[in-house]
Amino acid sequence: MRKSRVPVVVIALLAAAGTASAQVATILKPVQVGVAVGGAFPLSDFGKSFNTGFNVTGMMGINVPLLPVGFRIEAAYNQFGAKGTSNVNAKIAGVSGNVVFSIPGAVIVSPYLIGGLGYYRVSSSATGSVASNNFGFNAGAGIKIPLVVFATFVEARYTRVSETGGSTSFVPVTVGVMF
Repeated sequence: MRKSRVPVVVIALLAAAGTASAQVATILKPVQVGVAVGGAFPLSDFGKSFNTGFNVTGMMGINVPLLPVGFRIEAAYNQFGAKGTSNVNAKIAGVSGNVVFSIPGAVIVSPYLIGGLGYYRVSSSATGSVASNNFGFNAGAGIKIPLVVFATFVEARYTRVSETGGSTSFVPVTVGVMF
């Protein structure tokens, strides 16, 4: 009977150690920096004119010790190629401030919700195109895998940039690391 309890006890201790390790990492690293890369998927009318693109993001995270809430400041660049032509690109660069809510109760993989407001520059490489600066928002979810020296994450966010007479929306799906 005792032999059957040993694997259960070992798994429980490893799970507790993983949770404790994630909590200690947050306490010891109240400020983190990171990078992410991935695909960016255009939606609605924007998706009718442009293909899937790419995203590159740099970030600084601020973790609040012993609370499931943190903050992240990001600078992101997205680029999309036009459908039907190879020499026209849409470019969306922006900075955003986000709130990150870690979902309590996770053991090794930590799910979270993220959302915030940003300021974006939307431009095109087409001849005679006009660039514009506009406000927007983003909302999404991700999973974080805390490791000893850094944490990895995967996330997806709906991003909508308001423009005169409409909006531009897309979903970047990224993989990143936080140090």
